[in-house]
Amino acid sequence: MFCDTAKVSLKAGKGGDGAVSFRREIYINKGGPDGGNGGKGGSIIFVADKDTNTLIDFRFNPILTAEDGGNGSGTRSAGRSGKNLIVEVPIGTVVKRDGKIIADLTHDREEAVIAKGGDGGFGNAHFKSSVRQTPIVAEVGEPGEEFEAELELKLLADVGLVGLPNAGKSTFLSIVSNAKPEIADYPFTTLTPNLGVATIDRHDILIADIPGLIEGAAEGRGLGHAFLRHVDRTAVLLHLVDVYNNDAGEAYRIIRNELDKYSDLKDRPEIVALTKCEGVDNEIIEMQSQAIREVNPNAYIYSISAVSKKGVDDLLRALWQDIKIAKEKKQEQENVTTDIILEDDANTKHQITKDGIKGVPVISLSSHELKNTWTVTRGDDGVFHVTGEKIEKFARRTDMGNYASVNRLRDILKKLGIRAELTNQGATQDSIIEISGKTFTLVEQY
Repeated sequence: MFCDTAKVSLKAGKGGDGAVSFRREIYINKGGPDGGNGGKGGSIIFVADKDTNTLIDFRFNPILTAEDGGNGSGTRSAGRSGKNLIVEVPIGTVVKRDGKIIADLTHDREEAVIAKGGDGGFGNAHFKSSVRQTPIVAEVGEPGEEFEAELELKLLADVGLVGLPNAGKSTFLSIVSNAKPEIADYPFTTLTPNLGVATIDRHDILIADIPGLIEGAAEGRGLGHAFLRHVDRTAVLLHLVDVYNNDAGEAYRIIRNELDKYSDLKDRPEIVALTKCEGVDNEIIEMQSQAIREVNPNAYIYSISAVSKKGVDDLLRALWQDIKIAKEKKQEQENVTTDIILEDDANTKHQITKDGIKGVPVISLSSHELKNTWTVTRGDDGVFHVTGEKIEKFARRTDMGNYASVNRLRDILKKLGIRAELTNQGATQDSIIEISGKTFTLVEQY
């Protein structure tokens, strides 16, 4: 069964907790801290696989969970890292989180870490120093990422077949390739996309047969709304029009209007083919061609017959030429893509093209500075909320049940200047501070 959309709940592994332990052996007094670190939680990794062609498995298994990391123990023994969960998906799978694309897998065996496992917490041996020889502080493991992802499959093809239902798309695919789509003399025979490979002059062309579109498909009418996404990645559109239509121009206009409403398909190279032309007079073919040109004067129109294969080879050669041009343009665009390099000033970046042309300088914070940034806001309930990548990571790994660990977090607030900002905003000793879902008072309460 073909399925091109799915929702799946992802939960990466939690990092293991660090251990509080001290060396205890006969004849060894005060052996010192030897608590080991926790293991890293497993991540969820998607891998594009050419032999997988549907997302149906996610309908039956909508929850994916990676393994947690093991806890640390004495004798500086680190916990075992959790195993990554490797999930195979079809080539062309797009992964979204809260509507934003986080991965787009377009090549066989391409990998993407979708949900990252949490880091393991440090054991007390990590905190040993010349002034802190018996630390009783250990970190808890960081939670792994947990969210609901939306999966969307967009077929990767050179040519996308579009047209009204019963325009002859499946028949065309069956005669130019080894694909065996269902064919019948009624509309909406094709209910799922089909792929086939046509060969012309030793060039392979991957063709996608898209279910027939009707007027209003871009708004969700008929089957088109669900399958227009598959045309989105094609290099060239092959628009098939039944020569027996009462008005070929109107049939062409309906589909063009729907394509123009969806993504950037209105600018996609297009070739038009009048189908079922066996036994049709040239005058009728010319009349229908003229009707299409009245809608699009620049249309490239071919007349073909699936039964006699008349005009099919010429059409495939024209498609290959357009595919080649489209790929060359895409390569040129990639060559123009700019690279970012650092200049003498650590905070000044310049955009440099492939030709070495320097663009407008961009002033920005370095990645190290961005990690250290933080903000403090005071809620209506009087709770002070602290956000920032670095301080939130410290908070997630703080054992709130260990007073020494909480005091360490308070020390970090002081070193980063956050405590001073809290005081400036009116925080007192018993004010509640919230960081990454964990709450505590500004000063330890006795």
